[in-house]
Amino acid sequence: MIASSSVAKAVKDTSETTAGKYVYSFDEGSKEMKKLLGGKGAGLAEMTKIGIPVPSGFTITTDVCAFFSQNGNYPKGFAEELKTNLARLENSMGKRLGDPANPLLVSVRSGAAVSMPGMMDTVLNLGLNDKTVEGVIKKTGNERFAYDSYRRFVQMFGDVVMGVDHDLFEGAIEILKKKTGAEKDTDLKADDLKKLVKKFREIVKKEAGKDFPEKPLEQLKMAIEAVFNSWDNERARAYRMIHNITGLKGTAVNVQSMVFGNMGNDSGTGVAFTRNPSNGDKEFYGEFLMNAQGEDVVAGIRTPLSIGELEKINSGVFKQLVAVKNKLEKHYRDMQDIEFTIEKGKLFLLQTRNGKRTAHAAVKIACDLVDEGLLTKEEALMKVDAKSLNQLLHPQIKKSADRNVIANGLPASPGAACGKIVFTSDAAIEAAEKHEKVILVRKETSPEDITGMNAAMGILTSRGGMTSHAAVVCRGMGKCCVAGCTDISVNVSAKKLIIGDLVLNEGDIITLDGSTGEIILGEMEMQEPGLTGNFKKIMEWADKVRKLKVRTNADTSHDCMVAIEFGAEGIGLCRTEHMFFEESRIHLVRQMILGKNEEERKEPLSKLKQIQRGDFAEIFEVMNGLPVLVRLLDPPLHEFLPNTKEAVMELAGDFKMSVEDLEMVIANLHEINPMLGHRGCRLGITNPDIYKMQVQAIAEAAMAVVKKRKKVNVEIEIPLVGTVNEFTVMKKLVLETIAEYGDKVNFNYKVGTMIEVPRACVTAGEIAKEADFFSFGTNDLTQMTFGYSRDDLGSFVSKYLDIGILERDPMASIDQDGVGSLMRMCVELGRKEKKNLEIGICGEHGGDPDSVVFCHGLGLDYVSCSPYRVPVARLAAAQGEILLRKISNFHSLSE
Repeated sequence: MIASSSVAKAVKDTSETTAGKYVYSFDEGSKEMKKLLGGKGAGLAEMTKIGIPVPSGFTITTDVCAFFSQNGNYPKGFAEELKTNLARLENSMGKRLGDPANPLLVSVRSGAAVSMPGMMDTVLNLGLNDKTVEGVIKKTGNERFAYDSYRRFVQMFGDVVMGVDHDLFEGAIEILKKKTGAEKDTDLKADDLKKLVKKFREIVKKEAGKDFPEKPLEQLKMAIEAVFNSWDNERARAYRMIHNITGLKGTAVNVQSMVFGNMGNDSGTGVAFTRNPSNGDKEFYGEFLMNAQGEDVVAGIRTPLSIGELEKINSGVFKQLVAVKNKLEKHYRDMQDIEFTIEKGKLFLLQTRNGKRTAHAAVKIACDLVDEGLLTKEEALMKVDAKSLNQLLHPQIKKSADRNVIANGLPASPGAACGKIVFTSDAAIEAAEKHEKVILVRKETSPEDITGMNAAMGILTSRGGMTSHAAVVCRGMGKCCVAGCTDISVNVSAKKLIIGDLVLNEGDIITLDGSTGEIILGEMEMQEPGLTGNFKKIMEWADKVRKLKVRTNADTSHDCMVAIEFGAEGIGLCRTEHMFFEESRIHLVRQMILGKNEEERKEPLSKLKQIQRGDFAEIFEVMNGLPVLVRLLDPPLHEFLPNTKEAVMELAGDFKMSVEDLEMVIANLHEINPMLGHRGCRLGITNPDIYKMQVQAIAEAAMAVVKKRKKVNVEIEIPLVGTVNEFTVMKKLVLETIAEYGDKVNFNYKVGTMIEVPRACVTAGEIAKEADFFSFGTNDLTQMTFGYSRDDLGSFVSKYLDIGILERDPMASIDQDGVGSLMRMCVELGRKEKKNLEIGICGEHGGDPDSVVFCHGLGLDYVSCSPYRVPVARLAAAQGEILLRKISNFHSLSE
């Protein structure tokens, strides 16, 4: 889905005019209040409103988080609202926080407007201390349950709020289990758990340097602050950066009365999806554990049971849960991700949200919901994240390939991934920086692994289920994941993956099939994807809606064929320099560069013309009348010459010249800042024979293809124009060259320019008088507008993103305020001079969904992107049209 500033700026949100109110009871909110109450809070309020059993509670708004983050304290009036809502909760439950005889226990959970599973903090069982635990025992008659809840609270609070290493608590549990002979946590007796509480409190005091807080109100205050602080923790920032989540105030905090899944074998907890989030099938999909709390399921420490097993354990609760999931899906008109707890046989819902899903599932669910009458086609298009379609456009394991399957796990997130084994997130990040493909292998992942998971090609875990942290996060990222593979043993310290007698070391290569759960030894052969079934249907719906054309960036006939298969409507950028870098061709380019005069350059230019003529002819034949934009040579000539001593010596020998003479040529061509140097139209003006050769190749190829009864529509583009005079000089050369063929010219052609210099935007009216078309080169336009070198941006952009100087990498998504303003000016000036001036955009911005929507808003004629991103751009263009219609309707209603 597009959360784009390109449309957000045009729409004023009027759904949450709530200044001065900081806390909402669950019976006061609604699903429309996500920005204020967060997704979790809005979901709890909506479920309360429609009569689903939800434990009572209240939500502290994202406004409070924003205020706290900026000022380190709370806004005036908040403390009183918190006190009032806590008292209201106590009255509704008939219990009091901190009452030794009848204690209220609560959970304190995060919840931002956009789902960020596992990235922020949660505290359960808050309100327990040495006195209230006795009250719980008297009320329930269950000492084991009371101390199990208490030890969980100390562990979670110590970790989340007081910063004590989680592994220290887990280590203490393992020591106690060995001492008592307990196989599982649930085998520990009440006295064992009582000892564990004491041990945990000792760990807290030693590690945190202070006692565990006894007063429940102090616990509540500390927990609320911890959740607010978790908004800016490292993993939450990384998740927002990875998923391009921007513009949010912070997280809300949900304070909710506890219900307990760990009260015995008639209690339990689970996570479920109303449809399969991996493949989109209409099936109830989820997992649960009896005698457990929610963290046990999602953390992956215990392997849970499939949701269908619940019917055997408690058929009444299962039927009620099925009815609830059906009601929620129909109400929200989307697949839901729900969390539930069963307390002594009674069902409670703790969360509902639109479930994260793979691209394959998103497409199927969208189509199915249309068939079921729950969505219109346009609504269905908005349910699919355009960027996620990349998952469907990458190779899969070839069906005919022989598989050496060494283990099987759960198919947690589909797709295929191949790479070297690594065992830590740091190792994955380090390998990715070296452009190495890796598979991250863990016992189970935690939120701290988010950056390593992002760097890896796929994830393999020995523990956890289909709703574990690894599974949920990988599906959201579009990463292949095999989870809960009990066949494997992971030894992180020794860097070994053990499968029976087979021992694999870090660096060994494996392949994962996330669709089957297979782990395969070695590297597998892959096959190309295609547009079929529901994917094809979604694309057809998008094409009926969108107005923006989608072209491709292609330099070979093969790329053209792939792009047409994916729905491209022309070529928006053919980079002619890419045709020169093959070994046999670059020799001719170097011969041309080293020619001392026009005569010495004539032979290599003639041979290059023949080569280019063949390349263009192949492209024109494939495109058969679709527009083909050919950019004349853009890079500086020094890029074609060697840059190592060994290569210089070899080239000097090839051309029978001294090394010193060759080094002098290279030195003369060297530039301090080549991106602003002798390139583009400047190169054509000083070396007109190069551009003349290319135009001849284009013309001769086009004429030959037309003779084969095919059509050619070619657009010849002059790059890096900054003044109208540069363009007119080059346009004259192009037109005179084509005119030399006289009556033989049988093809359609235009001459235009790439807009990539800020001055060209400012003087677009003048240039439009001469140009047949404009095409924005936003890579160069961005670097010239910011003054950033796109080759060196990586050295500081991550810091800029981390501390909020930039919301998005401007090389990945158009900077709509700066670069976008220049583009808007260019469009307005150009079309003021020439009403029907064709204007498009090329480069990878043309495949970024937010940038596509922005370009649609500017009124461009087309975007152009790499072949495999054409479907992404097609869907994004349709979504942009739908969003703009909504904006128009909104303004009509407001007037």
